Amino acid sequence: MKIGLCSFSGYKIYPGHGKRMVKTDGKTFHFLNAKCEASHMMKRNPRKITWTVLYRRKHKKGIEEETTKKRTKRTAKFQRAIVGASLNDIMARRNMKPEVRKAQREQAIRAAKEKQRAQKAQKKTTTQPLQKAAQKQKDVPRPHF
Repeated sequence: MKIGLCSFSGYKIYPGHGKRMVKTDGKTFHFLNAKCEASHMMKRNPRKITWTVLYRRKHKKGIEEETTKKRTKRTAKFQRAIVGASLNDIMARRNMKPEVRKAQREQAIRAAKEKQRAQKAQKKTTTQPLQKAAQKQKDVPRPHF
């Protein structure tokens, strides 16, 4: 049993059904029914007619999605040395106990604060004589011309 396909709709045409049309240039068309034939004659686009197989294929209707999941690229993590710190230094820091790390942090903060205090004190001593000289100059009256 030979089953044909409708040239317009894409549906199966069983033996004893449908209509075959041959144009003068030799092209043959096999239509399922008068509806398909009339639509073809009116030069309708089967991709725009909602009930045709071509439309359903174009708009992905009725296709069961495959069970395979989309593969996403996973970023591979690896350890690498950074400028100014070797890999061994980084691993040692990472493997430190939290108490030791906290103590180191506090010590570093203390050292930074001491450094700031020293800089402030040095700045004060250098700016005081300049301020006194500026005050003396202010008190001197200007001559009028």
